[in-house]
Formats: sequence, structure tokens, C-alpha cells
Amino acid sequence: MKAIVCEAPGRLTLGERPEPDAPGPGWALVGVSTVGICGTDYHIYGGKHPFLQYPRVMGHEVSGRVLAVGAGVALAPGTPVVINPYISCGTCGACRKGKPNCCTRIQVLGVHTDGAMCERILVPAANLYPAGDIGLEQAATVEFLAIGAHGVRRSGAPAGSSALVIGAGPIGLGTALFARIAGQQVTLLDTSAERLAFAAQTLGLSSTLLVDDDLADRIAALTGGEGFDVVYDATGAAASMQAAFGHVAHGGVLVLLSVVRDDITFSDPEFHKREMMVIASRNAVREDFEHVMASIRNGSVPVDAMITHRTSLDTVARDLPAWASVKTGLIKAIVSVG
Repeated sequence: MKAIVCEAPGRLTLGERPEPDAPGPGWALVGVSTVGICGTDYHIYGGKHPFLQYPRVMGHEVSGRVLAVGAGVALAPGTPVVINPYISCGTCGACRKGKPNCCTRIQVLGVHTDGAMCERILVPAANLYPAGDIGLEQAATVEFLAIGAHGVRRSGAPAGSSALVIGAGPIGLGTALFARIAGQQVTLLDTSAERLAFAAQTLGLSSTLLVDDDLADRIAALTGGEGFDVVYDATGAAASMQAAFGHVAHGGVLVLLSVVRDDITFSDPEFHKREMMVIASRNAVREDFEHVMASIRNGSVPVDAMITHRTSLDTVARDLPAWASVKTGLIKAIVSVG
């Protein structure tokens, strides 16, 4: 079967890979339909991912159709599905506590193990969620949106809370949308006027802040000098994550949605006087995937507007490197496979 392989940083190839084995008990073979390109994939291509070994078949934002199932699997062949790419062990402490998203032996498709930029993939059937009436192109956006939905749920911030989302990339935009769905009063912060304009004009996220020398004064004016009840950082940049501590109100919450190689430091007196919480948000669980799918169905998330670039399995080795270096107009790119 055809597959896109990142052989080494900066080198993508389209080649042939062996067909997956027949599915064993509890597993399913899925024909890949659509794969979203994530910031993780750009980091893999650029050699910036902290948990990766090459060569690697990328791709973890996936939709497809069930082709065959092993014993004990109720899904019928032909069922359209969203793939949860976080394959957990089911037995570690985190899994026993109902937190498979931070399993100690987690295998994330396209990161720790080969992903779905290929024609067919074998996955545990428990990681397949029926897409129902959601189109397969839309279904490929569910995973990245679930990241933001999970972070919003992790925050515990109630409706009416003032929320700052830092970073207007796909994860940040998804977080802002689900913070709005949760009834939070959302402001979006970014270095790109273009992305902020897209958020305001296309997604209705009209409260925006552009990073500049007057940022602290404008945040103070917007919040009455108190800061935000909840701050979500989705930048993947250590400097931004550290600066985010200063935007949190007393008694507030900081949710870190991205991971970096660097150490993150903060002022302990400032941290303590706020009695703030710092929360890591990692991946997502079935509850988040289902929340996203329900929100797509009811029209709360305009996923079609967020898909700005399209390519195919035959052309992604050309297009992904170009998009990695020139992101003008790019929100979410998807790969059509089958």
C-alpha cells in the first residue's frame, strides 16, 4: 500500500509499505479516508518533536471506514469512523483512573508508532468512534478540536469566566470555540493580525489582542486590571507559556495545552499570591471526541471554514514542506487518501 514516510527531518517520501495484518480479537482494519495535518506533523518534518524516532509515517487526525474486524468487535464493515490516535495500555495507574490520554505507555499514532498517512491502518476497535452523519472530511478535524475541548473541560472554569486563549493556530482556535461553547467570555491573543482577522470575521471570535509593546496595558484595560479567570496557552513556545502566568487573575487557572523541550520557569511569589492553578492538558478522551462530534452536528463549530488547504497522498510530500515554511492563509490542511 502507499504511505508517506518522514525518513529524517526535512525528507518526506511517497513509497510502498507492507499491508497490515488481518485484525485480531478486539482490533479493526480501517481504510483511511482523510488525514489532517497538525502542528505536530510540521514539527516532525522540521526535526523539532521531543518524542520521535525516524523514519515515521505521520498522521493522527484521521477518519476512515471499517474494512474488517477481529473477534469480539461489533462495528460493521463499511462504518465511517473517527480514530482516536491515543493507544493506551489499559493497565497502568493512569488507565485505571480513567485517564488513558496520559497512559504511562501511550502509543500515539504518527508519533510513537506509525500513523495514518497511508491507505490502510490497523487499530484497536475501542479507539474507533462511529462518525454517523458527519462527513469524512469533517470527521478528520475531530481529533484536533478534541484537544481544545479537553483543555476547556480540564480548566473547570464556569460559564461567565473571562478567558484568554493564547495562540490562534488550529489548537488555539478550537480551544476558543469550545471555551465559547462552555459559556466563557473569550479573548484571543496572537502575533498574527491575519489569523486574528480570520478568527473575528469567520469564527465570530471578535475580542482579539495583537501582541505588541502595549499588550500589558490593553490586558489591564480589558480586565479592569485583574487579569483573566482562565488562560489557555496553545502556542508551543516556552516564552509565551512563561509570560502566560502574568495574565492570570488572582484565584485563576492557567492551562498549558502544548509541550516544549524547554524548562518552564515562573516567579514563585507571583504564583503564590494569586493562589493560581497550573494545569497540563494532554491529548483527549472519548468524552471530548463525542462532545466535538455533537458540536459539529449542531452547527456550533464551523469546521468547513477552518479547512483552508487540501492535498492528496500523492502530492503531500510536495505540499507539506511548502506549508511548513509559508503559512500565509493556512489554518487547517487535510490530505485526501481514499
